[in-house]
Amino acid sequence: MAGTATPMMQQYFDLKREAGDCLLFYRMGDFFELFFDDAKQAAGVLDIALTTRGEHDGEAVPMCGVPVHSAEGYLARLIRAGCRVAIAEQVETPDEAKERAKREGSPVSKALVKRDIVRFVTAGTLTEEALLEPRRANMLAAICDVRGTCGVAACDISTGAMQLEECTPERLPAVLARIGASEVVAPEGWDEAPFDAVMRPRGDFASDGGEARLKKVHGVATLDGFGQFSRAMLAAAGGLVAYLEHAGRGSLPLLLPPALRASGEHMAMDEATRASLEILVSQQGGRTNSLIAAIDRCVTGAGARQLAEDLSAPLADRAAIEARLALVQFMLDDPLLREDVRGLLRGLPDIGRALGRLVAGRGSPRDLGQVRDGLLEARRLHELLRGKGDRPPLLDDLLPRLAGHGELTDLLSRALVASPPTERQSGGYIAEGYDASLDELREVSGNARRAIAAMEARYREETGTPSLKIKHNGVLGYFIEVPSKHADKLMAADSGFTHRQTMANAVRFNSLHLHEEASRIAEAGGRALAAEEAHFEELVERVSARREAIAATAAALARLDVAAGQAERASDGEWCRPEVTENPVLSVEAGRHPVVEAALAASGERFVANDCALSQRDRLWLVGGPNMGGKSTFLRQNALIVLMAQAGGFVPARSATVGLVDQLFSRVGASDNLARGRSTFMVEMVETAAILSQATERSFVILDEVGRGTSTYDGLALAWAVAEAIHETNQSRCLFATHYHEMARLAETCVALSLHHVRAKEWKGDLVLLHELAEGAADQSYGLAVAKLAGVPPLVVKRARSVLDKLEKGRAETGGLAAGLGELPLFAAVAHEPDEDRDELREELQALDVDALTPREALDLLYQLKRKADED
Repeated sequence: MAGTATPMMQQYFDLKREAGDCLLFYRMGDFFELFFDDAKQAAGVLDIALTTRGEHDGEAVPMCGVPVHSAEGYLARLIRAGCRVAIAEQVETPDEAKERAKREGSPVSKALVKRDIVRFVTAGTLTEEALLEPRRANMLAAICDVRGTCGVAACDISTGAMQLEECTPERLPAVLARIGASEVVAPEGWDEAPFDAVMRPRGDFASDGGEARLKKVHGVATLDGFGQFSRAMLAAAGGLVAYLEHAGRGSLPLLLPPALRASGEHMAMDEATRASLEILVSQQGGRTNSLIAAIDRCVTGAGARQLAEDLSAPLADRAAIEARLALVQFMLDDPLLREDVRGLLRGLPDIGRALGRLVAGRGSPRDLGQVRDGLLEARRLHELLRGKGDRPPLLDDLLPRLAGHGELTDLLSRALVASPPTERQSGGYIAEGYDASLDELREVSGNARRAIAAMEARYREETGTPSLKIKHNGVLGYFIEVPSKHADKLMAADSGFTHRQTMANAVRFNSLHLHEEASRIAEAGGRALAAEEAHFEELVERVSARREAIAATAAALARLDVAAGQAERASDGEWCRPEVTENPVLSVEAGRHPVVEAALAASGERFVANDCALSQRDRLWLVGGPNMGGKSTFLRQNALIVLMAQAGGFVPARSATVGLVDQLFSRVGASDNLARGRSTFMVEMVETAAILSQATERSFVILDEVGRGTSTYDGLALAWAVAEAIHETNQSRCLFATHYHEMARLAETCVALSLHHVRAKEWKGDLVLLHELAEGAADQSYGLAVAKLAGVPPLVVKRARSVLDKLEKGRAETGGLAAGLGELPLFAAVAHEPDEDRDELREELQALDVDALTPREALDLLYQLKRKADED
């Protein structure tokens, strides 16, 4: 295709091959141009005009373009649409291109400016302020498999925070759900990688290479000071750093020392649980009506991001939870202090992300100003808090991180103007008095401009032309312009003016004096810009040298914002401090659902609070009652109270005692997963299977209407068996909502199971939902009353009632669905029943991946199978 291409198009094709599946932004003057299929795709996403330019292989070349000065907005839209973009910039000037052509013996007139891809812009590698959401972290994750263990490296390059962990392959989806990465990178050829992962060379995911890369990034001889990282973790880290090097074309963003995330430090939740509890995203797909939207009172973007991380990974260590709770209590107990703290935080810039841009080489004078202002405010916050008595231990840990930047802030205060600009090309951001030689250059430039103004006045008087003006543009520089009717005076040979350009209604001239003054301005201005640029680079270097201390300050400010925000929310909603214990209990008095309560309050309605009391002797509650009666809300609110407590926040209840939970499971509602070919019932069974195989005595499980997606008999049988398994085998704390009245019989055999129901009444033919939880089994399901309430036509409801009467008459005669269940032995009693005959040799042979066996492994396996056959 490129055989008939012009030199420019040949250059484009070479860069496009390098860009791969990324859209190529090809710099041409003041525009980034896109060609061929890239242009068609971008024009569709951006809703911009698709045009053509010339021909290639006899066909018009599709193209579109975006202005360089507004490219960030277009990039944001492309990234949100799932595109990846390669930026090809001009890496030499036209004059440099001509000089190169001379050296190479090529025609100077045909010299093509050299271009190169300077950066890949992808969802996980964004640092620009305009491309990021202030209140949401932007995570990039790298995953790989090392001998059956998955390594995970996650990083938010906008702030540099990086964590390494490992997990089993079965737990990987839950880990990725917790991280919520915008982009996932995985090795090529790995079948278990997520379908939307970016595949990279397998060699990037070598553990020794990962270790070497981390040592080089952080300038250390050993990683022992950061933690004891496994081979799987190091392999994933290698893949992450290699991808960042690729995206930055050799330059790396801010990467802080990696933190080790050990298993067991946090409460585990799988993807289904996160989705059903709507922790960060509601089922409608946005932040509205999510848990974090109901809780978040943070006044900074960094605080909101920290709160999201807290809720995504609740703690499993009681001491760490109590430390957070004590800080919230400290802020709650002193409203005046809390308001002062929030007032100071409210004016803080996002110094973590400003630092990230500076270290990545994408920073601006404004970012330096944000670091300066943020660190100065941190020092004021330090002075405010250190004078307070009875400080909690966590606050004492945070205070030192808020100070210690005096030398840097003094430097930045002297060097920068009060409000530095976002662009540095025009200068003007280094403060007067910081550099005497720079001040002198500015004075020369300023004097020259004043001289030009005086020159304009003099020329007007000498030529008798009041409309004479001295102007400037990027092509001609400074020039004299007069209307055409006055041009003859300046055209005279002895006028001292030199003709430069004739326009439709004006003529432009130059003069020797103007040329001299313009040269002085250009020389002084150029030298001043170079001086400011040198100062900028020096200041960035000084900031980068303290990157870890500045990042620690940013993290401390975010933690204070979370604590103050949690205290504010607790004060507004009359929330309580939960008592956290090691005992497997859950005791909640007058608990509420924070999201539902907020929605009801907005419409002037009151939320009906309910109690919950689970213990070792009463750990499984069977909750019945009508649909829409509040069963699902009750289940979810208790799961959220557990989550919020272990995240270190107050909870919506009069009082709450929460026994530490190692894993939280929620199987509430389901929908078809068409992407994986799974029906609603299949999704329900997969999620239920995960609970039964993973939940422990320290877990908390909420199950809603298990078995409703199949026939009545199958559904009841499955619900019955699942409830028994939770009671007898897993022995987890569990709230189990069901519409099968027959399951009340379980209370006769399961000693730690109790019956409860949400109350409802029929009044004059209408159903009244009370949303109150009461002890005992539900007397009926009120299904027809709910149908009537939902607007099902009266004729249909009437017909349904006649069918129901007939069914209930038959049930009374036969003993109903539950006939004989009272004599059924407990779940544990049937566990010893022998499985059906199995051909183990056949199963093992069918499970073999013969192509993956080495000759040695095949021989060993053959001997092993022969021994088994002999034993049988």
